[in-house]
Amino acid sequence: MDVGVGARELYESLAEGNGTNASWLGRDHGGYRDRLATAAEYRHWWTAPEGQALLWELYALSRVGDLLLHEERAYLGLFTPLGMTPFKGDTFDPFLHEIVEVEQGDDPRAPIEITEVVWPGLMLGQLLFTRAGVRVRAGADHAQRGVADRSPLYWTFRRRHRPTVDLSHGWGHNSQWRTDFRLDYRTPAGDRLNVAGHDPIDGRPDLDPDHPANLGPEERLLTPGERRELLRHRCLLRVPRAADALARTPGWEHDLMPFDWQLP
Repeated sequence: MDVGVGARELYESLAEGNGTNASWLGRDHGGYRDRLATAAEYRHWWTAPEGQALLWELYALSRVGDLLLHEERAYLGLFTPLGMTPFKGDTFDPFLHEIVEVEQGDDPRAPIEITEVVWPGLMLGQLLFTRAGVRVRAGADHAQRGVADRSPLYWTFRRRHRPTVDLSHGWGHNSQWRTDFRLDYRTPAGDRLNVAGHDPIDGRPDLDPDHPANLGPEERLLTPGERRELLRHRCLLRVPRAADALARTPGWEHDLMPFDWQLP
């Protein structure tokens, strides 16, 4: 798949206020939907020679989704013809749901529960394409208002209501499009998170903690539980335990690099 043609072109057209989903879908994309379907099952397709280009194309397509999240008719009108299935879900699940806003419950132990779905999520077969955006009610032990809904959201290019941290940020006009899409799969054997990543989430035991190939200083200041929470939710849900130490490094959230983390 040629990354120079397709979703990037659509994104730039939409961002400039030109073009429509209908005109883009009406063009001959040479089996575009069939190419996307290559990613629909968990079978290590991303290691094949053509896998890199598809990772980039999925990323560009996710940027289109970022633009259309709050325009449900256009959002579903574009993605469902490409083979994606919308979902909402009744019970909060970090695999499926992105927290948009938290209503703080009186009982700090109250679990996270959905009060409203802001936009539907999308699955491409077993592959998660976009999580559903939800407003929730939760006790502070599970999700803190101002953190779970306002701390930086990783693996995300843009959101209207909160900061985001994405590997494409800060790169040039062309280089930013060489960003891999995060691959999360829901399979009969269980969920597979960030499957193309290659860094142990707790660091490599065979390396010194300060080795450049090991966890960075910001990652090491998060507890193992906080790192897992960030991988699953793509953000922190509560003020981290080492908040005071992290605060001594202004902008630490942008130095944090969870993008290659994998669970054991």
